[in-house]
Amino acid sequence: MALADTERGAPGCGGDSSGALFSEIIELNVGGQVYVTRHKTLVAVPDSLLWTMFSKKSPKELARDSKGRFFLDRDGFLFRYILDYLRDLNLVLPDYFPERSRLQREADFFQLRDLAKRLSPRVSKDNSISEEISQSDTEDGAQQGSSGAMETLRTMSVSGAMRSPSLDSRKSGYITIGYRGSYTIGRDIQTDAKFRRVARITVCGKTSLAKEVFGDTLNESRDPDRPPERYTSRYYLKYNFLEQAFDKLTEVGFHMVACSSTGTCAYTSNDPNEDKIWTSYTEYVFCRE
Repeated sequence: MALADTERGAPGCGGDSSGALFSEIIELNVGGQVYVTRHKTLVAVPDSLLWTMFSKKSPKELARDSKGRFFLDRDGFLFRYILDYLRDLNLVLPDYFPERSRLQREADFFQLRDLAKRLSPRVSKDNSISEEISQSDTEDGAQQGSSGAMETLRTMSVSGAMRSPSLDSRKSGYITIGYRGSYTIGRDIQTDAKFRRVARITVCGKTSLAKEVFGDTLNESRDPDRPPERYTSRYYLKYNFLEQAFDKLTEVGFHMVACSSTGTCAYTSNDPNEDKIWTSYTEYVFCRE
């Protein structure tokens, strides 16, 4: 919960006037994710939102969380890329990055115009849209070249527009979906059965594959910094419908190849006439070749 600043000192505060009185090290709480950075990093881009907050306002004017960190109600995961950009004004993204449009929205919010421009889809002369995911954005002048090179690029753009890029970039691999559920069976099995309650659907596999399939419905808070080519078993979905997860997988070419389940049964009391509670853990293995 964000709290108004108090008279006592708190992390990131060195005074009560304007930007010069902020401490050198600033602690931020962005959507529940904690970041620690330098004051000069936050004010690296003049006229941006962060520049205004930390150079034109006093610490007392900014919202805080319960531990005194400056609070921003934005996407905590994507803010890492905002902060990386502010450090050296270069845009560096992973090889597979499905959150490009959402990051552009964050750049617009923080009033980082150059970053938002770099993230915007580029439209070629033949009206095909190219959302390039490059390791670093170069100067606009570097895109100029000989007429022959430009013609080659135009030809590549046309051919890319004629076939689905997703078909070319899809990688083979396995994804395992797991869930722990429970259900209750009463004395009259046919009428008293209470069907499964799924607490959480977990996703195990290569990070890049999981992000490709589930996109922004994937909760990465338990393993936020996993590189694209590494594997994880700590992701889970933001919804609790198995069929929705299965639909997502089949839409991008996965099919189920195996499943397994274990279950235990217990009584809610020593009375054998009481309802039986079953708990189970089930895994479904999906493959794309």
